[in-house]
Amino acid sequence: MAKANVKDLLEAGVHFGHMTRKWNPNMAPYIFMEKNGIHIIDLHKTAVKLDEACNALEKITSAGKKVLFVATKKQAKEVVAKHAAELNMPYITERWPGGMLTNFVTIRKAVKKMNAIDKMKKTVHSKLYLKKRGFRLTDREQNLRKTLVQSLIW
Repeated sequence: MAKANVKDLLEAGVHFGHMTRKWNPNMAPYIFMEKNGIHIIDLHKTAVKLDEACNALEKITSAGKKVLFVATKKQAKEVVAKHAAELNMPYITERWPGGMLTNFVTIRKAVKKMNAIDKMKKTVHSKLYLKKRGFRLTDREQNLRKTLVQSLIW
């Protein structure tokens, strides 16, 4: 496995953190400095932690387990989706549904609701709904698909 190179991390723009007013205090040891209202991340510490994460992921995947990839940041969405799909791993690139890992009963209800809307649209009952109700159902279905479908390939 290749070790993380600080030069490559710098070229990829990994050193750009969040705005200083939107930061998490737990990140303080990993922040190198602040410039123009943005935190600059210490790439030497990042490289060490990245190597640790790669080793842990290698152990997990070699055991045949799945890894959930999450990237809701605009710059990372496409890259994560592409690579996760290549690896046949679940991924989320849109809004993270609350309780995805801790309250799966709620997520299961949302999936059932999405399936019920699908069935309703395929049957004759969909023509009986008023126009406004039909649009609301369609919007609800699209939102559920956007947030849930990517992660359902587990």
